[in-house]
Amino acid sequence: MRTKALAPAALALLLAAPTAACSGSAGATGSRTVTVTVGYQSKTINTVTAGTLLRSLGYFEEELAARGRKDGTTYKVDWQDYATGAPITAQMTAGKIDIGSMGDFPLLINAVRGKELKQPTHLVSVTGYNLRGGLNTVVTAPDSTLESLADLRGRKVSTSVGSAADGTLVRALQRAGIDPSSGIEKLNQQPSVGASALQAGSIDALSQFVAWPGQLAFEGRAKALYDGAELNLPTFHGVTVREKFARERSGVLDDFLRAQRRATDHLRAEPVAAAETVAKETGLPAEVVYLYNGANGIATFDPALRPELIDALKQDVPVLKDAKLVGEVDVDAFVDPAPLDRARAGTAPYPAAAAARPELWLKGQARTQSFDSPRELLKAARGADVRAAYVPDAVTGTLWFADRAVWVAEGADLRAFVTSAGAKAYVEAHPGSGARIVSFAEAGALAS
Repeated sequence: MRTKALAPAALALLLAAPTAACSGSAGATGSRTVTVTVGYQSKTINTVTAGTLLRSLGYFEEELAARGRKDGTTYKVDWQDYATGAPITAQMTAGKIDIGSMGDFPLLINAVRGKELKQPTHLVSVTGYNLRGGLNTVVTAPDSTLESLADLRGRKVSTSVGSAADGTLVRALQRAGIDPSSGIEKLNQQPSVGASALQAGSIDALSQFVAWPGQLAFEGRAKALYDGAELNLPTFHGVTVREKFARERSGVLDDFLRAQRRATDHLRAEPVAAAETVAKETGLPAEVVYLYNGANGIATFDPALRPELIDALKQDVPVLKDAKLVGEVDVDAFVDPAPLDRARAGTAPYPAAAAARPELWLKGQARTQSFDSPRELLKAARGADVRAAYVPDAVTGTLWFADRAVWVAEGADLRAFVTSAGAKAYVEAHPGSGARIVSFAEAGALAS
C-alpha cells in the first residue's frame, strides 16, 4: 500500500492552523463540541458574578446545556484564573480568551490593545462598582509613622501599573501636590508581591484594589492610609468580550450575561452564603469577602452599564495617556449595550446603591444585623460572639472593619473613619465640639 505525501504548501497550512478560543470539533456521529474560554480574577472579588461565584454556581454551564439541547452542540467552559487584568487582555488579543473581567483602567487598555492587534473587544456589562471610588485603598504597615498621603513624598510605593489602584494612586498624589512620576519611587508589582514587600519593610506603602487592602487590614498586616472614596470618582469592574466571538456566538454571550444576572441575584439575596462560597473557592477570609460583597459592602453588584460609570471611564483616559499606556480611546465605540439589553429583557432593574449601614456578623449566624448608628452597633457587639463588625466611614461611606477603624467621640456621638487622616480632619473641622480621637476599646465602652 502506498501513501501520498502532503505537498509542502498543504503541510505548512496544516501546521499553521490556529487554535481559536471558542473551539469546536465534530465527531464521527456529527455531534459538535464548543469550548468557551473565560478569563477571570478569583481574588479580585468584585468580579465574582462573572468569575468565582458564577463558576461555583454553575449557572453559565446550565445556560449552555439548555442551548445545547436545542442545537445539538456540547458546550464546555474553560475557566482561566489570573491575578490582574493585563494577562487576560494579552490572551484575548491572541484569540485565546473569549470573555474576560477586569477593572476600569485595564478595560481601557483592553480596548486599545484589541484595536491595535486586530482583535477588537467590547465592554458588555459591569460586575461590581463604587460610585465614590472606595474599591481601591492605599495601605501602610501597622506601625508606620506615615499619617497622610502627603507623607509619601520621596517614599517607595508598590502598585500594579495600569490597574485601577494605580489610577487611584496617581490621582490622589496629584491632589496632594505630589508628582506621581517623580515625587515617589513607584514599584510595579503584582498585588501579592507588594503585600509581601510591605510586610518585609522594603516599601513604605501599597496601593491596591479589592480585596488586598481589606485582607491585609483584617489580618493586622496593614492599616489604611488613603481611602480611594476620597476622590469621589466612580470605579468599577466589568466584562469585556472579543468582537469576533460576540458576532459569531451572540447566543452564547447572551447566555453568559443571563448567567451573570442570576449570580448577581444570588449574591444580593444571599450575601453571607455568597461570601462563604467565594471564601472557600479563593482561600480569602469570608469576613474580608463580605466587607466588599456584603449587603452593605463597598461594592454594589449590578450588570447595568450605568451612565455615570461610562462617564468615569472617559475621565480615566487622560490618566492612562499621561502614563503613556494608551493613546486615544473611543470609549463610546468600546461600550456595547446591545447584548446586555437582550439578556436582561423582561427583568426589573436593580435599585441604585444605598448608603452603607453599620453591620454585625455573629458567629454561627447565616444573617447579619444592620444598625442605624455606629453606637448601636458597638452596644450590640459588647459581650457578643462577634465574627465581624463593619462601620461606614463618617464622610466617604466606605465600609471598614470596626476594630480597624479610627474612632472619634463627639458628645454622645461616635463616628468611624477608615484612615487616621480622615479622623484628624474631622476633629480639626469641628473645634469646640469636644470631638476627639478614641481607641476602639474606648468607643465600645462609651457606647455601653
